[in-house]
Amino acid sequence: MTTSDRRVRDVFVELTDTLVDDFDIIDFLDRLAARGVELLDVTACGLLLVDHRGNLNLVAASTERARLLELLQLQSSQGPCLEAYRSGRPVHCTDLSGADATARWPRFAPAAAEAGFTSVHALPMRLRTDVIGAMNLFSVGQDPPDEATIELGQTLANAATIGIVHQRALHHREMVTEQLQGALNSRILIEQAKGFVAEREGVSVDDAFVALREYARSGNSKLVEVAEAVIDGRLSVPSRERARQSEE
Repeated sequence: MTTSDRRVRDVFVELTDTLVDDFDIIDFLDRLAARGVELLDVTACGLLLVDHRGNLNLVAASTERARLLELLQLQSSQGPCLEAYRSGRPVHCTDLSGADATARWPRFAPAAAEAGFTSVHALPMRLRTDVIGAMNLFSVGQDPPDEATIELGQTLANAATIGIVHQRALHHREMVTEQLQGALNSRILIEQAKGFVAEREGVSVDDAFVALREYARSGNSKLVEVAEAVIDGRLSVPSRERARQSEE
Protein backbone atom coordinates (compact mmCIF):
# COMPACT_ATOMS: atom_id res chain seq x y z
CA MET A 1 0.00 0.00 0.00
CA THR A 2 1.40 3.40 -1.00
CA THR A 3 1.56 6.44 1.25
CA SER A 4 -1.25 8.00 -0.80
CA ASP A 5 -3.42 4.91 -0.40
CA ARG A 6 -2.83 4.87 3.35
CA ARG A 7 -3.75 8.55 3.57
CA VAL A 8 -7.01 7.96 1.72
CA ARG A 9 -7.80 5.03 4.03
CA ASP A 10 -7.02 7.03 7.15
CA VAL A 11 -9.19 9.97 6.06
CA PHE A 12 -12.17 7.75 5.36
CA VAL A 13 -11.80 6.03 8.71
CA GLU A 14 -11.61 9.42 10.42
CA LEU A 15 -14.70 10.78 8.70
CA THR A 16 -16.88 7.73 9.18
CA ASP A 17 -16.04 7.23 12.87
CA THR A 18 -19.09 9.14 14.08
CA LEU A 19 -20.83 6.60 16.30
CA VAL A 20 -19.29 7.89 19.51
CA ASP A 21 -20.88 9.56 22.53
CA ASP A 22 -18.90 12.80 22.24
CA PHE A 23 -19.39 13.26 18.49
CA ASP A 24 -18.91 16.95 17.62
CA ILE A 25 -20.55 17.76 14.29
CA ILE A 26 -18.84 21.16 14.01
CA ASP A 27 -15.39 19.60 14.37
CA PHE A 28 -16.47 16.85 11.95
CA LEU A 29 -17.48 19.38 9.27
CA ASP A 30 -14.32 21.44 9.75
CA ARG A 31 -12.22 18.30 9.38
CA LEU A 32 -14.17 17.35 6.26
CA ALA A 33 -13.34 20.72 4.66
CA ALA A 34 -9.68 20.45 5.65
CA ARG A 35 -9.33 16.83 4.53
CA GLY A 36 -11.02 17.65 1.24
CA VAL A 37 -8.27 20.17 0.50
CA GLU A 38 -5.50 17.79 1.56
CA LEU A 39 -6.77 14.67 -0.11
CA LEU A 40 -7.99 16.16 -3.38
CA ASP A 41 -5.14 18.67 -3.83
CA VAL A 42 -7.42 21.69 -4.25
CA THR A 43 -6.99 25.20 -2.87
CA ALA A 44 -10.11 25.52 -0.74
CA CYS A 45 -13.26 23.69 0.24
CA GLY A 46 -16.66 24.92 1.40
CA LEU A 47 -19.68 23.04 2.74
CA LEU A 48 -23.36 23.90 2.60
CA LEU A 49 -25.96 21.83 4.46
CA VAL A 50 -29.75 22.02 4.51
CA ASP A 51 -31.55 22.94 7.73
CA HIS A 52 -34.90 21.72 9.07
CA ARG A 53 -36.72 24.31 6.92
CA GLY A 54 -35.10 23.07 3.74
CA ASN A 55 -32.75 26.05 3.38
CA LEU A 56 -29.06 25.74 2.60
CA ASN A 57 -26.62 27.21 5.11
CA LEU A 58 -22.88 27.62 5.28
CA VAL A 59 -21.46 25.22 7.86
CA ALA A 60 -17.72 25.01 7.11
CA ALA A 61 -15.02 26.46 4.89
CA SER A 62 -11.29 25.85 4.79
CA THR A 63 -10.42 29.52 4.12
CA GLU A 64 -12.01 32.93 4.53
CA ARG A 65 -12.13 33.44 0.75
CA ALA A 66 -14.11 30.24 0.34
CA ARG A 67 -16.42 31.23 3.20
CA LEU A 68 -17.26 34.57 1.61
CA LEU A 69 -17.96 32.96 -1.76
CA GLU A 70 -20.25 30.39 -0.18
CA LEU A 71 -22.15 33.20 1.53
CA LEU A 72 -22.41 35.01 -1.81
CA GLN A 73 -23.97 31.90 -3.35
CA LEU A 74 -26.61 31.85 -0.65
CA GLN A 75 -27.32 35.59 -0.86
CA SER A 76 -27.59 35.59 -4.65
CA SER A 77 -29.32 32.18 -4.92
CA GLN A 78 -26.87 31.17 -7.63
CA GLY A 79 -23.72 29.11 -7.86
CA PRO A 80 -22.38 25.59 -8.32
CA CYS A 81 -23.16 24.37 -4.78
CA LEU A 82 -26.81 25.34 -5.10
CA GLU A 83 -27.06 23.60 -8.47
CA ALA A 84 -25.38 20.45 -7.13
CA TYR A 85 -27.74 20.36 -4.17
CA ARG A 86 -30.86 20.93 -6.25
CA SER A 87 -29.98 18.45 -8.99
CA GLY A 88 -28.18 15.87 -6.86
CA ARG A 89 -25.45 15.78 -9.51
CA PRO A 90 -21.90 17.17 -9.67
CA VAL A 91 -21.43 20.61 -11.21
CA HIS A 92 -18.11 21.52 -12.86
CA CYS A 93 -16.62 24.78 -14.12
CA THR A 94 -13.01 24.78 -15.29
CA ASP A 95 -12.85 28.48 -16.22
CA LEU A 96 -14.49 30.85 -13.75
CA SER A 97 -13.36 33.90 -15.71
CA GLY A 98 -14.93 32.67 -18.94
CA ALA A 99 -18.07 34.02 -20.58
CA ASP A 100 -19.99 30.78 -20.00
CA ALA A 101 -19.40 30.90 -16.25
CA THR A 102 -20.37 34.57 -16.06
CA ALA A 103 -23.56 33.96 -18.02
CA ARG A 104 -24.43 31.01 -15.78
CA TRP A 105 -23.61 32.73 -12.46
CA PRO A 106 -23.42 36.49 -13.12
CA ARG A 107 -22.61 37.36 -9.50
CA PHE A 108 -20.76 34.30 -8.26
CA ALA A 109 -18.37 33.65 -11.18
CA PRO A 110 -16.83 37.17 -11.35
CA ALA A 111 -16.46 37.24 -7.56
CA ALA A 112 -14.76 33.83 -7.56
CA ALA A 113 -12.42 34.86 -10.37
CA GLU A 114 -11.62 38.13 -8.59
CA ALA A 115 -10.77 36.13 -5.47
CA GLY A 116 -8.18 34.30 -7.56
CA PHE A 117 -9.98 31.00 -8.10
CA THR A 118 -9.76 29.56 -11.59
CA SER A 119 -12.05 26.52 -11.33
CA VAL A 120 -14.73 25.07 -9.08
CA HIS A 121 -16.32 21.67 -8.68
CA ALA A 122 -19.47 21.21 -6.58
CA LEU A 123 -20.33 17.72 -5.35
CA PRO A 124 -23.69 16.80 -3.81
CA MET A 125 -23.66 15.30 -0.32
CA ARG A 126 -26.13 12.49 -0.77
CA LEU A 127 -27.24 9.12 0.50
CA ARG A 128 -29.13 7.37 -2.28
CA THR A 129 -31.79 9.93 -3.24
CA ASP A 130 -31.46 11.95 -0.04
CA VAL A 131 -29.34 15.09 -0.62
CA ILE A 132 -28.42 17.03 2.52
CA GLY A 133 -26.01 19.58 1.05
CA ALA A 134 -23.04 20.08 -1.25
CA MET A 135 -19.26 20.39 -1.12
CA ASN A 136 -17.46 23.04 -3.18
CA LEU A 137 -13.87 22.48 -4.33
CA PHE A 138 -11.98 25.59 -5.45
CA SER A 139 -8.66 25.63 -7.33
CA VAL A 140 -6.20 28.45 -8.04
CA GLY A 141 -3.65 28.58 -10.85
CA GLN A 142 -3.42 24.87 -11.35
CA ASP A 143 -4.92 22.17 -13.50
CA PRO A 144 -8.45 21.34 -12.36
CA PRO A 145 -8.92 17.96 -10.64
CA ASP A 146 -9.01 15.04 -13.05
CA GLU A 147 -11.89 12.57 -13.30
CA ALA A 148 -10.36 10.16 -10.77
CA THR A 149 -9.94 12.95 -8.23
CA ILE A 150 -13.51 14.12 -8.73
CA GLU A 151 -14.73 10.55 -8.20
CA LEU A 152 -12.70 10.37 -4.99
CA GLY A 153 -14.19 13.69 -3.89
CA GLN A 154 -17.71 12.42 -4.51
CA THR A 155 -16.95 9.28 -2.54
CA LEU A 156 -15.63 11.46 0.28
CA ALA A 157 -18.81 13.57 0.24
CA ASN A 158 -20.98 10.45 0.23
CA ALA A 159 -19.04 8.90 3.11
CA ALA A 160 -19.39 12.09 5.14
CA THR A 161 -23.12 12.13 4.41
CA ILE A 162 -23.44 8.58 5.68
CA GLY A 163 -21.58 9.59 8.83
CA ILE A 164 -23.96 12.49 9.43
CA VAL A 165 -27.20 10.68 8.58
CA HIS A 166 -26.29 7.54 10.49
CA GLN A 167 -24.80 9.31 13.50
CA ARG A 168 -26.09 8.11 16.86
CA ALA A 169 -26.90 4.63 15.56
CA LEU A 170 -29.35 5.55 12.83
CA HIS A 171 -31.58 7.96 14.70
CA HIS A 172 -34.56 9.35 12.89
CA ARG A 173 -34.08 12.12 10.34
CA GLU A 174 -35.62 14.60 12.78
CA MET A 175 -32.66 14.04 15.09
CA VAL A 176 -30.24 14.62 12.22
CA THR A 177 -31.86 17.88 11.13
CA GLU A 178 -32.00 19.03 14.75
CA GLN A 179 -28.29 18.35 15.06
CA LEU A 180 -27.58 20.19 11.83
CA GLN A 181 -29.55 23.16 13.14
CA GLY A 182 -27.45 23.05 16.29
CA ALA A 183 -24.36 23.07 14.10
CA LEU A 184 -25.58 26.18 12.30
CA ASN A 185 -26.16 27.97 15.62
CA SER A 186 -22.71 26.92 16.82
CA ARG A 187 -21.16 28.17 13.59
CA ILE A 188 -22.48 31.68 14.29
CA LEU A 189 -20.72 31.66 17.67
CA ILE A 190 -17.48 30.43 16.12
CA GLU A 191 -17.56 33.14 13.43
CA GLN A 192 -18.04 35.77 16.13
CA ALA A 193 -15.15 34.36 18.17
CA LYS A 194 -12.92 34.37 15.08
CA GLY A 195 -13.60 38.08 14.72
CA PHE A 196 -12.83 38.71 18.39
CA VAL A 197 -9.48 36.92 18.21
CA ALA A 198 -8.53 38.44 14.84
CA GLU A 199 -9.14 41.99 16.07
CA ARG A 200 -7.49 41.53 19.47
CA GLU A 201 -4.42 39.70 18.17
CA GLY A 202 -4.06 41.65 14.94
CA VAL A 203 -4.13 38.53 12.76
CA SER A 204 -6.18 37.34 9.79
CA VAL A 205 -9.53 35.63 10.27
CA ASP A 206 -8.03 32.39 8.96
CA ASP A 207 -5.21 32.54 11.52
CA ALA A 208 -7.72 33.37 14.25
CA PHE A 209 -9.69 30.25 13.42
CA VAL A 210 -6.54 28.11 13.52
CA ALA A 211 -5.72 29.55 16.95
CA LEU A 212 -9.22 28.73 18.24
CA ARG A 213 -9.10 25.22 16.84
CA GLU A 214 -5.64 24.47 18.22
CA TYR A 215 -6.61 25.84 21.64
CA ALA A 216 -9.70 23.63 21.72
CA ARG A 217 -7.81 20.52 20.67
CA SER A 218 -4.93 21.12 23.07
CA GLY A 219 -7.40 21.35 25.95
CA ASN A 220 -9.60 18.51 24.67
CA SER A 221 -12.51 20.96 24.50
CA LYS A 222 -15.23 21.46 21.92
CA LEU A 223 -14.63 24.33 19.54
CA VAL A 224 -18.00 25.89 20.24
CA GLU A 225 -17.30 25.87 24.00
CA VAL A 226 -14.05 27.76 23.45
CA ALA A 227 -15.87 30.20 21.15
CA GLU A 228 -18.55 30.87 23.78
CA ALA A 229 -15.90 31.52 26.42
CA VAL A 230 -14.10 33.98 24.11
CA ILE A 231 -17.31 35.87 23.34
CA ASP A 232 -18.29 36.00 27.03
CA GLY A 233 -14.87 37.34 27.95
CA ARG A 234 -14.02 34.31 30.10
CA LEU A 235 -11.16 33.26 27.85
CA SER A 236 -8.42 34.95 25.84
CA VAL A 237 -7.07 32.79 23.04
CA PRO A 238 -3.61 33.88 21.86
CA SER A 239 -2.52 33.82 18.25
CA ARG A 240 -0.20 30.99 17.25
CA GLU A 241 2.74 33.40 17.23
CA ARG A 242 2.01 34.73 20.73
CA ALA A 243 1.40 31.21 22.02
CA ARG A 244 4.74 30.11 20.58
CA GLN A 245 6.53 33.07 22.23
CA SER A 246 4.96 32.21 25.57
CA GLU A 247 6.23 28.66 25.33
CA GLU A 248 9.73 29.91 24.64
